[in-house]
Amino acid sequence: MTAVVAAEGVTKRYGEVLGLNGFTATFGPGITGLVGPNGAGKSTLFRLLVGQLRADSGSLALLGYPAWGEGEFRRRVGYCPEHYALFDWMTGEDFVTTLLRLDGFSRSEARTRAARAIEEVGLTEDRLRRLRTYSKGMRQRIKLAQSIAHDPELLLLDEPLNGVDPVGRVALSALMHQLQAGGRHLIVSSHVLYEVERLTDRIVMIANGRAIAQGDLHQIRDLIDTHPHVIDLETPDPRGLARFLGAWEHVVAIEFPGPDRLRIQSRSPEEFYRALPGLVVAEQLDVRAVHSADDNLDAVFRYLSEGHP
Repeated sequence: MTAVVAAEGVTKRYGEVLGLNGFTATFGPGITGLVGPNGAGKSTLFRLLVGQLRADSGSLALLGYPAWGEGEFRRRVGYCPEHYALFDWMTGEDFVTTLLRLDGFSRSEARTRAARAIEEVGLTEDRLRRLRTYSKGMRQRIKLAQSIAHDPELLLLDEPLNGVDPVGRVALSALMHQLQAGGRHLIVSSHVLYEVERLTDRIVMIANGRAIAQGDLHQIRDLIDTHPHVIDLETPDPRGLARFLGAWEHVVAIEFPGPDRLRIQSRSPEEFYRALPGLVVAEQLDVRAVHSADDNLDAVFRYLSEGHP
């Protein structure tokens, strides 16, 4: 398999802190999940790949070119960062068009490409709305639009599903599959293994700046399933939602940490994430965001990273 991204012994330091620590991994064509807890080094790797940072040691290549340095190949890469960093006074159309103009496209070409990308992510009807009025899911979509507007071959998506409501997650996952079907390669980072499972069975797992597992997702998922999994949900009616979730056999604990928050523990997170969107649609529930707590995953990452200090 031809490597889309190849890393060999890559180290990046922030003063005394190691962002990456001898990271070695290969990302092939199609969709690959980059999975690890917050602070594991996922965003550092992406910033190295797009040329925002330079590695202190090791070799890092994408599309056959060294990651650090100038080159026309960079137009073949699209980047969707984790944080919103949007200009809220702009419309969605203005945002994508402006970034294309900064990338060197003419005004007419930028408008044409922006319209096409916005249509591809399903925001044509909302393109003239101010970004400050966009929901979390719409913000993720407009960020995705700017990352694909110049027709890149490789997409780097940093936590694209973080904080998005259940229905929005399904729609964004379907969109990523469409992008793959259109011939693009995607590397999708997440700290939630079960989000990645909807996209691909090929993963690279990272902890403490090192790749600690690569390959088939399902074997690692089985290991994580043996640990209680904590999931936080944002909803204006947490007790109403709890009445439904409490009837699920795999939900073993329910808490109310705030007036608009519900926290559950599940013995089968795979089943939970699969069933939740259907429940939300069928019962017309208002679930605004879903977050997976990192602390339970950390135990598994520590287990897998034994011998990788």
